[in-house]
Amino acid sequence: MLLGWVTTRRREVSLGYGWMLRLTYGPLAAGAVIAGFLYGSNLVRDAASALVAVAIGVAFVSSVARKSAGVSGAQKEFDRRSERVAAMTGIDRATTRTAAGREFHPILDLVPAMIGVVGLIAAGLAAASDGFLTDTLSVGRLLVGSLFLGAVTNAMLLGHWYLVQPGLPRKHLNELVDLLGKVWPFEVLVLIAPTGMVSVLNGSIDDGWGGVLGWFWVTCALTTIVLVVVTKAALRERQYSAVMAATGLLYLAILTSFGTDLVARAILDAAVSTSAI
Repeated sequence: MLLGWVTTRRREVSLGYGWMLRLTYGPLAAGAVIAGFLYGSNLVRDAASALVAVAIGVAFVSSVARKSAGVSGAQKEFDRRSERVAAMTGIDRATTRTAAGREFHPILDLVPAMIGVVGLIAAGLAAASDGFLTDTLSVGRLLVGSLFLGAVTNAMLLGHWYLVQPGLPRKHLNELVDLLGKVWPFEVLVLIAPTGMVSVLNGSIDDGWGGVLGWFWVTCALTTIVLVVVTKAALRERQYSAVMAATGLLYLAILTSFGTDLVARAILDAAVSTSAI
C-alpha cells in the first residue's frame, strides 16, 4: 500500500485503482494471519498482519463512501486537455459537473504500510534470533524484498489500469518502474550478503539440485533488471500500445522478481533448517 500511495498521492489516478489494490492486498494480509497461526505464530507479526487488513478495509470503505467527490487531479487534467482542444479547434466542451463532498485522502493508505513495517521487523527477528548481524540481515531482506515485490506488482497492476483510464499520464508507471530498477541492486545485495546466495553458487550450501537452483536464481535476478530496462524503452514510444507492451513485460518481471526473492529465501531457509538439526 505504500507504493499505492506513491501513485495516488497526486490524485490523478481514479479511485478504482485504489480499490483494486486494497482488494488485492487486504486478503493477502488476512491470509498472512491465518498462515501465522497454522505454521508458527508470532504475536507481534500476526497482530500487525491483522491490523494491516483492518486498516486496508477502513481505507477501502472510506474511499467508496467518498467516490462521488472523485479525484481532483484527474479533473484538473481533463479540464486542461479540454481547454487545449478548444484552443486548437474552436470547439468548447461543456463544463463537467463539479464533484461534491470531501475527497478521499490517500494518506490513509500509509497507515497499513507503517503497521506492516512493524510486522516485517518482527517477522525478521523471529526468523533469525542469531545475533545482531544475522537479525539485521534478516530484517533487511524482508524490508527490501517487500519493497521490491511491491514495486513490480503495483507496476503490473497499474499498467492494466491504463485500459480503464487511457488518458492517465505515463509518469505514474514510469515512476514505479524506476523505483523497481533502483531497489533491484539492494535486493541482490541483501541476498548475496553472507550467509547468502554466494555460498550456494560456490557449493558451500547445497541447493538440493546440484547447483541448478543457484544459477536459476542468477538468471532470474539478471533477467529482472533487463526487463526493467526494456520496459523503460517501451514507455518511451509514443504509441498507446507501448503501455500495453510495457505491461506485458512487467508480467514477465513479476515471474523473475518472485524467482529472485523466493528462490533465494527457500534455499537459504532450508540450509538454516538443515544446519539446526
